[in-house]
Amino acid sequence: MKRLTHAALALGGLIATACASVSSESAPAPASTAPEWRLVIHGGAGVILPGSMTPEMEAAYITALNVSLEAGAAVLRAGGSALDAVEAAVLTMEDDALFNAGHGAVFTASGTHELDASIMDGRDRNAGAVAGVMRVKNPVLAARAVMEKSEHVMFAAEGADAFAQAQGLEMVENAYFDTDRRREALERVLQERARTAADRHGTVGAIALDRGGNLAAATTTGGMTAKAAGRVGDAPLIGAATYAENGVCAVSATGHGEYFIRVGVAKTICDRVKLAGEDVKTAAGAALDEVAALGGDGGVIVLSGEGDYGFVFNAAGMYRGWIDASGSGTAIYGEDDAE
Repeated sequence: MKRLTHAALALGGLIATACASVSSESAPAPASTAPEWRLVIHGGAGVILPGSMTPEMEAAYITALNVSLEAGAAVLRAGGSALDAVEAAVLTMEDDALFNAGHGAVFTASGTHELDASIMDGRDRNAGAVAGVMRVKNPVLAARAVMEKSEHVMFAAEGADAFAQAQGLEMVENAYFDTDRRREALERVLQERARTAADRHGTVGAIALDRGGNLAAATTTGGMTAKAAGRVGDAPLIGAATYAENGVCAVSATGHGEYFIRVGVAKTICDRVKLAGEDVKTAAGAALDEVAALGGDGGVIVLSGEGDYGFVFNAAGMYRGWIDASGSGTAIYGEDDAE
C-alpha cells in the first residue's frame, strides 16, 4: 500500500480561533487522463496527533480503513456503480466499533444512540436520508431505501425506523450500538461539561467515481457525544455533509455539524466548482474558511467529475484513504504523516 503524499494548504481568512490551519492533500500530480474508477473515504476528523494512540490502535485504524477501501473497490473493479461502492465502503465502518457509525456510535446525553445517514446518486441527484434512528442496524441502508423505495428524501426518528423495518432491513435493540469506549467518553463529557474535537467529529463517509463517469456520496454517523435527544447534525442533510452531481463533484464531510449546516458545506463546494470553475480542493478550502470564520472545524473528502480528489481539513488529523486501479493509500495524522 502506498502512503498518501500531501502538503498543507495555507488558506487566507481563517480566524485565529480555528483549531488548526486547513490541510489539503491529494495524489501526486494528476494523470493526463481520468482514472478508470476511484474511491475516497474518511472515518472522522479531530485532535488526532502522533503519539495520541498506541501503535496497536493506529494499526487497527489503518486495517479498518483498508477493509473499507477494498469493499468499495471490489464493486468498482467489477464494473459496479459508484452508488453501490460508497454503500459498501461505509457499511464496513458502520459495523466496526472503531468508528462513530453503527456499532460503536457515541451515546446521547440520556445514554441512548441516535444515528444519522445520507446517500446521493450523482446521475440524477436522487438522495435519501434518515435522522435519529435507534433500531436499524445499518443506517446507510435505510437512507438508500428512502431514496429508492419512497417518494421522499428523509425520514426521522420512529418513522425512519418503522420505514426501515417495513423494507425488511435488519433491526436491533438500541444496546447493540453500545461499546465501553463510547460510554467512557459519555461519562467524561458529562463530568467535564466540555467536548473535545474528537467528541464532535466522528462521522464516516465515502465518495466514488465509477467506470461510467458517475459520482456518488454517502455519510453516516452516531453524532456528537452527549448530544441532546433529538439533535440532528449535518450528516443526514443533503447539501451540508453529502452531495454528488455528475460532472461536477462528490463530497462527504465530517466536523462540527452546526457550522457545516450553516455554511451548507457540501453544496457550497460543488457550486464553487460548477459556477466559479474552481478545482475541488480550492473550493473545499474556501468552504472550510467559512466554517472556521463561524468558529467550527472539521474536514471533507472531495472528488471531481474527472477523478481529481483531495482531503481538506482544519482539524489536527482525519482518518482517510483512497484507492483506484493504480494503487491506494491511507493516513491518519496531518502533514507530519507524509512520506
